Amino acid sequence: MEVTAVATQGGYGSSNWVTSYLLMFSDGGRNWKQYRREESIWGFPGNTNADSVVHYKLQPPFEARFLRFLPLTWNPKGRIGMRIEVYGCAYRSEMVHFDGKSSLLYTFNQKSMNPTKEVISLKFKTRENNGILLHREGPNGKHITLELVKGKLILFLNSGDANLPSPDALMLGSLLDDQHWHSVLIELLDTDVNFTVDTHTHHFRAKGESSYVDLDYKISFGGIPRHRKSVAFPHKNFHGCFENLCYNGVDIIDLSKKHKPQVLIMGNVSFSCSHPQTVPMTFLSSRSYLALPGTSGEDRVSAIFQFRTWNRAGLLLTSQFQHRSGAFILVLNDGKLKLSLSQPGHPVRDVTAGAGLNDGQWHSVSLSAKGNHLSVRVDGEAASMAHSLRGQIDSGDTYYLGGCPDNSSDPGCASPLNGFQGCLRLISIGDKAVDPISIQQGALGSYRDLQIDTCGLTDRCLPSYCEHGGECSQSWDTFSCNCAHTGYTGATCHSSVYEQSCEAHRHRGNSSGLYYIDSDGSGPLGPSLVYCNMTDTAWTSVQHNGSHLVSVKSSNGESPQPVFFKYTASMDQLQAIIDYVDHCQQKLTFHCKKSRLSTPHDGTPVSWWVGRTNETHTYWGGSLPDAQKCTCGLEGNCIDSQYYCNCDADRNEWTSNTVVLSHKKHLPVTQVVMRDSGRPHSEVAYTLGPLLCSGDNSFWNSASFNTETSYLHFPTFRGELSADVSFFFKTTAFSGVFVENLGITDFIRLELRAPAEVTFSFDVGNGPCEVTVQSPTPFNDNRWHHVRAERNVKEASLQVDQLPRETQTAPADGHARLQLNSQLFVEISAYFGAGSSVIYDFQHINDTFSKNSSSFVALFHEDLTLTGEMTTLSFRTTGMPSLLLYVSSFYEEYLSVILAPNGSLQIRYKLNRHREPDVFNFGFKNLADGQLHQVKINREAAVVFVEVNQNARRQVILSSGTEFNAVKSLTLGTILGPPGADRDTQRAGALGFTGCLSAVRFGPAAPLKAALRPGGPARVTVRGHVAAASRCAEGAGPGAPAPEATRPLSGRSGSTDEGTPLVNANRSDSAVIGGVIAVVIFILLCITAIAVRIYQQRWLYEKNESNIPKTGDNAETALKSELNMQSTVSESQKEYFF
Repeated sequence: MEVTAVATQGGYGSSNWVTSYLLMFSDGGRNWKQYRREESIWGFPGNTNADSVVHYKLQPPFEARFLRFLPLTWNPKGRIGMRIEVYGCAYRSEMVHFDGKSSLLYTFNQKSMNPTKEVISLKFKTRENNGILLHREGPNGKHITLELVKGKLILFLNSGDANLPSPDALMLGSLLDDQHWHSVLIELLDTDVNFTVDTHTHHFRAKGESSYVDLDYKISFGGIPRHRKSVAFPHKNFHGCFENLCYNGVDIIDLSKKHKPQVLIMGNVSFSCSHPQTVPMTFLSSRSYLALPGTSGEDRVSAIFQFRTWNRAGLLLTSQFQHRSGAFILVLNDGKLKLSLSQPGHPVRDVTAGAGLNDGQWHSVSLSAKGNHLSVRVDGEAASMAHSLRGQIDSGDTYYLGGCPDNSSDPGCASPLNGFQGCLRLISIGDKAVDPISIQQGALGSYRDLQIDTCGLTDRCLPSYCEHGGECSQSWDTFSCNCAHTGYTGATCHSSVYEQSCEAHRHRGNSSGLYYIDSDGSGPLGPSLVYCNMTDTAWTSVQHNGSHLVSVKSSNGESPQPVFFKYTASMDQLQAIIDYVDHCQQKLTFHCKKSRLSTPHDGTPVSWWVGRTNETHTYWGGSLPDAQKCTCGLEGNCIDSQYYCNCDADRNEWTSNTVVLSHKKHLPVTQVVMRDSGRPHSEVAYTLGPLLCSGDNSFWNSASFNTETSYLHFPTFRGELSADVSFFFKTTAFSGVFVENLGITDFIRLELRAPAEVTFSFDVGNGPCEVTVQSPTPFNDNRWHHVRAERNVKEASLQVDQLPRETQTAPADGHARLQLNSQLFVEISAYFGAGSSVIYDFQHINDTFSKNSSSFVALFHEDLTLTGEMTTLSFRTTGMPSLLLYVSSFYEEYLSVILAPNGSLQIRYKLNRHREPDVFNFGFKNLADGQLHQVKINREAAVVFVEVNQNARRQVILSSGTEFNAVKSLTLGTILGPPGADRDTQRAGALGFTGCLSAVRFGPAAPLKAALRPGGPARVTVRGHVAAASRCAEGAGPGAPAPEATRPLSGRSGSTDEGTPLVNANRSDSAVIGGVIAVVIFILLCITAIAVRIYQQRWLYEKNESNIPKTGDNAETALKSELNMQSTVSESQKEYFF
């Protein structure tokens, strides 16, 4: 069947559930294959309780007869428990088996042919790494051939054009000889080719003009008929199975089974796929080993096996002879096999065989020792042969493959090499074949870190993440890119080593000269060689092949051939150069004698030039396009006032026109055509200068962010696999966000976290990651600083100015794609009046998640369960007690961050509704002092790291639980009677928060941004007076700048309608009179709201704390008085230049 989805549940009414598992499938009950959710994601997160259902839609689906669920982790307080449901649909299958000597020849009806398009689709599986899958010929050696070569599919396209140096060859897939089904789709449309293998597609335009559709009306599958086999393809036929083979919608296998005359069956073909399957085993780690018994006391040693790996080194096989009379060690070293023999009293002797054996292919090894001879063969070829043995061989009783147990005394286990990581199959010890299933069942040998009945080798270079032609190489658990001679650097060859423009070279102090520039930076275009002329302005000069004087003469009355100009940069590179500059020009000088640019009677052009886009232009010099005038015609100083160009005077003497073409969208000049040179005594010559460009739109641009509510919106940041951001900034602020972009769970953020600290943070699905650069001197010194951040599948890096580059390595097996969906914008702060609140509903997020349930644990909103989260916020207030943040759950679990009555910070986690909350008091000082404070809380299971103001750090351990289940909403400000909350949290929630909040985040959620963004989502509800505010990050000391008037989210100074979701906030500035009225109304409403809240919540307060309402009023008055003290704008006003 075709499996489309799976769902799991824990054991009914128990504490037994699986928290993560592997999904494997097979079509024969042997040789299992693991399903990958993404490129590097193997495991599936499971359940967090016994009752909820976790559902995954499988993209892509797969076909199988057998499924295997392998639990990896489970509830530590219970046991493995799974209820499983599989979703799918019926799957139709037509199969044919080729024995390596057979084939099918299909002859199709010419009338049924689509003259413009061909479509070939099939599935195949095989254990052989070479073979012809299909072949079709045409005249003059023209052909299409699909061949399996070393486990990769190559589509050969030969147009039959003798002038082309070699046929086109498209390569896709890897490790395709794994005895699993692989799909192939070939679409031909004239010379356009779409080639798809499994989930990877190559779009290609073949060489030559001839279509590949006009071939012979015969196509062979499984091989090439002997009478058609050419010298170019001497390779063997395919040995394996095809499934659902279709040519332009025709079922070839069905025709073959019915013995239709269109299909000729050659050789032994069967219509089932029942060939025996081998049982491989995977050595997962360097600590893996397999111990097998041998027959001790024999006078010979024999071992045979096949292996495949990407690692250059590792222990393959070792055994100690009887009575400690010696030992042999077979290792893979630098891609070669080395067999070492050690005997007491004799030097170690080595035999080396093979080369490049770490290529991922299956290699056969045969080792034998008998009498006094020792030999090893690799892939059927003998090694550099035997060394004489000293004395009689007595074989040992144990053979270790891939590694050794920790307590082994075998001399071979003392090898400095790590264990083998890869796959083994077809193992024989002595004359006995080893049955892996017996090993799996515990009836034979012993092992550690082994997966039996599967080969888990993957090709980490398919697809290759090395950019710009970087060469990919790999090992078992990682890959690397060789960027030599590419012009790019970095872990994936992403960043150009060249500057983007001559202006950038000038900024670095370079003098005039030839330089390579890379106009699109890390984009797909390569660098180009230009001359940079460093005058007052940096001029970029791009030369061409026709800088000399070009004479135009007619021969035999025929028009002269035009001259084509070829530049030192490609047209795409030239367009990139032109797009990034302010001005471009090109000088063209004509020398003419009895030769005109246009005819005198109707002005028809007889000369013109062609621009970059192959458009013809008849204007000259600085005139407007299509004006057909030279510069002298515009200025009125041509030698003959009747004409607009000197050459049009048609004088029998040499005249000239020097024009400067400056419409950059038409440049550069690629052709100049002069047709009026066929008359007697007509002569013309011209000189075309280089393309000259100046200015750099990507270098000298800036934006000033004068308030914290200032922002620039950019399109969504596109950088799924690799991307970089670079800019200059200068500021006097202590902190602030430079760039941020959010997705559903993913995000990127660049920020000035502290005066001497720049941080690049992001999440691609593996949890938040940060890279930080710290400076010995502050960055907020009102000087320009350069920031460059890069993130790719290998690592993230951050560099500021010339400080050391900081990096963080990405996990080898984890999410790799950064998926964002919002615009980039800058951090926003908000002022909260008394009784106000912002409620951020996570249910709306989960509704979005459920649309792509394969990437998230939950299907229903109750299932948003977190094993860890990052929480940050900045605040400024004088009110205490205060509720800074409250995150609730459908299960009465919660996180609350409050200020106690003495102003100290308290954090409360309740992750089990049947237990009391964990309460942590951070008595650093009174934080309700009107100053800005930053709080960062990072929870990983039961471990919580808390950081206050970047210096006070503590680690605490939770006792109430490790998972935050069914997260419901996040509240900032006032909250009444939260269910299940402790008394102190309820008391602080009743008073809420009065003051300024900014940089509030819970995981990827940014509630203030969601509330204050125009057209924000409906998941945010605003109650009371909450307004965008500036100066939240400024201190309240003397000389601080005056506060800018806050802007209510509702567009007025009253409270918003209770419970109304905020959809679009009005941010227009109020008039002066309106502002005064708003302030008066706001004060009255604050007093009224406080009185109402005090009356409603009186039952919450103890008698000895009856003065709390008065404290709240005093806090509000103190904060307003403090704000009123800020009456002048100081020179420290914040500016961000981006």
